[in-house]
Amino acid sequence: MKREQRIRALKESGKFEEAEKEIQEGLRQNPDHTLLKTSLADLHLRQGRLAEGRILAEEVLAHDPQHPQALSVLGDFFLKEHSPHQAWECFRQAFFRDPRPYLILKTARALKEMGNFAEALQELEKVLVVQRENFPFLKEKALILNRMKKFDQALDCYEKIKELRPDDRFVQKEILRLRSRTRPQPQVLKELEAVASMDSKKGDPQIHGLLAQKLKDAGMIREAAAEYGAASALEPNNLFFLKQQGFCHYRLKDYAQAIHCLTAALHRDPQDIAVRKTLEKSFEAQGNLADFLNLLEETFRQHPGSKFLLGTIKKIRRKFKLATEGTEITEF
Repeated sequence: MKREQRIRALKESGKFEEAEKEIQEGLRQNPDHTLLKTSLADLHLRQGRLAEGRILAEEVLAHDPQHPQALSVLGDFFLKEHSPHQAWECFRQAFFRDPRPYLILKTARALKEMGNFAEALQELEKVLVVQRENFPFLKEKALILNRMKKFDQALDCYEKIKELRPDDRFVQKEILRLRSRTRPQPQVLKELEAVASMDSKKGDPQIHGLLAQKLKDAGMIREAAAEYGAASALEPNNLFFLKQQGFCHYRLKDYAQAIHCLTAALHRDPQDIAVRKTLEKSFEAQGNLADFLNLLEETFRQHPGSKFLLGTIKKIRRKFKLATEGTEITEF
């Protein structure tokens, strides 16, 4: 197996440390290998090491401004930073140089995040018209249809996907969720609780996440927090579960647990305004904004490109009247 194939397999299986060792070994042998540099940038993105990864991608683009893989990875960074228009520009430029389907898929995702749903579907159809059973494209189509509130069409799409991947837990969960939309809430909760307690489903984070969502919708916040916690424990890389668990704890006025969950989320996604605002309110409720400021500054050192974090830091500093004490942002 070639090095590139080994790296790809290690990434897909979540063995990031082994993948990094493989890439670094390749770069020791060939320091200017652009594909290995972009592969390392992509790995850093997956690890949440955004500043390091972006520097690598931009280093490649400094020598070749139209390098398709580096443009693609840079676009991924922009999506992660909630800058979909800039991501779309990167994917579009990359496609001109290297017109492959994966860049069409990324372009559609950027358009989806921009709210251009119809245009995103048009991008997906460029591939689906000839590859009707393309799993990633069908899955993205279902996600977009759901965002458009075309729930029946989304359900049809997920049903087709299930025929291709009957063991996909996310797809199974979405089918359950969409089928339950028009049914009485108590009945749905009872059925989901029964499903989540089945031996075959106890370890399914998507089922626990769906049950948590329905409990939250029913106003059962404490129970929802527990189910989001179970889902997060089963799927630690799923930030959605962790954030929702934190939001539930905040609603319960359990500020210590809210801070615990949302601090971990902030380190991995500092751009999320809901996380930052809920953390601020939680620290404020404890009368401890100083620790919130320390957290923001620590996170900013990890993500120095985050303008949103910088704005929040300035705001909290003003609360403490730190600006008059000569504290400057340049310390970063």
